[in-house]
Amino acid sequence: MISPNDTAYVTSLVKASGTSFYHGMKILPPERRDAMYAIYAFCRVVDDIADEEGRDFAAKQAELEAWRQRIVSLYEREAAECPITRALLAVIRDYHVRQDDFIAIIDGMEMDAGEPIIAPPLAELDLYCDRVASAVGRLSVRVFGDSSPAADEVAHALGRGLQLTNILRDVAEDAERGRIYLPAEFLAEAGVTTDPARLLTAPNLPQACARVAEMAELNFARAHAAMTRCDTRAMRPAQMMEASYRPLLNILRQRNFDYARGRVSLPKWKKLMLAARLLAG
Repeated sequence: MISPNDTAYVTSLVKASGTSFYHGMKILPPERRDAMYAIYAFCRVVDDIADEEGRDFAAKQAELEAWRQRIVSLYEREAAECPITRALLAVIRDYHVRQDDFIAIIDGMEMDAGEPIIAPPLAELDLYCDRVASAVGRLSVRVFGDSSPAADEVAHALGRGLQLTNILRDVAEDAERGRIYLPAEFLAEAGVTTDPARLLTAPNLPQACARVAEMAELNFARAHAAMTRCDTRAMRPAQMMEASYRPLLNILRQRNFDYARGRVSLPKWKKLMLAARLLAG
């Protein structure tokens, strides 16, 4: 169990981030919720390292390597030096989460820390999604209460569905940052430029985005099917994430991926309705 002081620290970090994750995880029992906050705090810290402006790759790489060593220490010597690592040590002991998944997340952050990602090949995009999303899912399902192979299937597919949806939602913001996460093959086949400055005015951009949306839908369907073979109660947080993200694809399609209309999101009332429906089930 995480100590009260360390619980307070990771909880404050999650709350300060302004993410809906803070409220979403309140459906969990307190011990599991606190464990998820610890995992999120770790993800937040390494993500901030990758995204920090004005620092060169070598400096970011050194900080990410330091986090790799901290994770290794937790598994080898059970050494913890700060509130986040102490909280993670408790998570490792209580839920038997895997070292490889923490390392995969750091590897994903390292991909983002280097040269801007521009139109990665499909295989590279899939690896990126696995590292930054599905690895988080593999940690999460164990905290939710299911460590079965089916739960790992949920993490594999749901993580990809969520990340691909994020990519589609954030096309405009990413292009402004000089990044394109849409796959090279889809852009090439649609005749869409890989120049971030000209991406949003490309006539066939919706065609490439629609294919990514199909990939996301396929992964959501696979995740949903795998959930039927998992512990029902343990899968409620995963169901909530699916229910919160999957409708975004419909909104994007209805807009024909017109990013001039602003960033898509679900109304708060609809998120609350979805949460209530899952809790009632």
